[in-house]
Amino acid sequence: MLADRPTTRAPEFPVGLDWVGTSGPLTLDGLRGKVVVLDFWTAGCINCLHVIPRLRQLEDRFPNELVVIGVHAGKYPGERRTDAVRRARDRLGVGHPVVNDRQFRIWKSYAVDAWPTIGLVSPDGMLVGLQSGEFDVEEIAAAIARVATASEGAGTLRRGDVDFGVDPEALGAPSGALRYPGRVIADGGTLYVADSGHHRVLELTARVDRGSGGLRSKVARSWGGSAGFADGGQDDARFADPQGLAIVDRTLYIADRANHAVRAIALDGPASGLVRTVAGTGMIAVGAVVPGAALETSMRSPWGLAHFDGALCVSMAGSHQLWRHDFVEGVLSPLAGSGMESLTDGPAHSATLAQPMGLAAGGRGLYFADAESSAVRAVGPGRDASVRTFVGTGLFDHGDRDGTGDDVLLQHCEDLAVQAGRILVADTYNHKLKSVDLASRRCEALPGDAGSGRALLHPSGIWAKDERVLVADTENHRIVSVDPTTGSIAEIEVS
Repeated sequence: MLADRPTTRAPEFPVGLDWVGTSGPLTLDGLRGKVVVLDFWTAGCINCLHVIPRLRQLEDRFPNELVVIGVHAGKYPGERRTDAVRRARDRLGVGHPVVNDRQFRIWKSYAVDAWPTIGLVSPDGMLVGLQSGEFDVEEIAAAIARVATASEGAGTLRRGDVDFGVDPEALGAPSGALRYPGRVIADGGTLYVADSGHHRVLELTARVDRGSGGLRSKVARSWGGSAGFADGGQDDARFADPQGLAIVDRTLYIADRANHAVRAIALDGPASGLVRTVAGTGMIAVGAVVPGAALETSMRSPWGLAHFDGALCVSMAGSHQLWRHDFVEGVLSPLAGSGMESLTDGPAHSATLAQPMGLAAGGRGLYFADAESSAVRAVGPGRDASVRTFVGTGLFDHGDRDGTGDDVLLQHCEDLAVQAGRILVADTYNHKLKSVDLASRRCEALPGDAGSGRALLHPSGIWAKDERVLVADTENHRIVSVDPTTGSIAEIEVS
């Protein structure tokens, strides 16, 4: 809770921690005179992602009074390395400095107990208070204004910019055409890529190079290219962190994650190439998502898409649910998940999910990657459908262990694909591809490069048909083709 009269001095940052986005370590003592917001976050948490644009709003409102410091206390071992924090900061568009609190030293000194949490520190170094959850911008802005006004009256406020210098290990622009691609699907010889870091969707024509034998592709059409929310043609349309892709009846559907909307592109016909919004309002839903007319229903970070049981199904990562968009009625309604973040099986509407991110339809099931529980799960069709779990046991049960059923440990798996009686899983934070047998629940890493944990870097999208497997190798800024038998990887060059 934020206090009107703080009585506690804010604990200083410990020495010896790694910082990114600044030329060197920062101290609260060195930031005296500024209102400081501490953002306690972890990169895999969807609620933490929802906080990032709100922090930008605060920075824009108080450019001369406010400094935001990210305190990254990673939930997963795979996100506690400083190089992983640096990539996550770049991928998510975080503009302020971030300290890697890998051992939770700052977290513990402030008695934080949840992601996300923000702390407000006054210009004279006093802790105004902590607030957990997705905060209301107006409420926090009012608190910042009160602190700034009182501090100015006391003569402790220092206006002006703060020079954080240049991060000596700052990431440069990718050398290739893509930036943090999140998803890829194929339609014959045509590939569609969610080039998430560029806020655009690409249509690529792919071929085998006669000279090298490697795979090459050329951009045929491109939509977007800067963050925004606009329908129209290639020059006018705008997306924000596009992710999941699905093709239904020659229409490409896109989960426009940061716009909290589902968009569609007609691939041919009179309206070919035109982008339109089919679900969502462009604004994040506050609290529970309420079913209703698709274009009047606010969504929360739609991430994965799949055509299943006559509808377009959406993994709503931000509300821990699966939803369905009825093509005929134009209505959004819940398919699975109560909205509580947890892992329990049972009847679809009472089962609990944990940040579902990837969807794949196959046989009589809709399979999903339940990222925060590091689980592979499924729901059946019809009114009496139930959710069942193949691997994964809980929110804090994660690792890298092959085996069968409940003995298996994955680490924040973000997508999956159905292939010949098994599920191929993008085990994202382990940087591997895994295979889960649907009959036995046996899980093992693919052989060779794909299962080594060395060739891929944060693979967050996977698509498969027959023996063809494509992967969005997100933090390597590339799309690759994978041989599912040998695990060999071939990059698809984009020109």
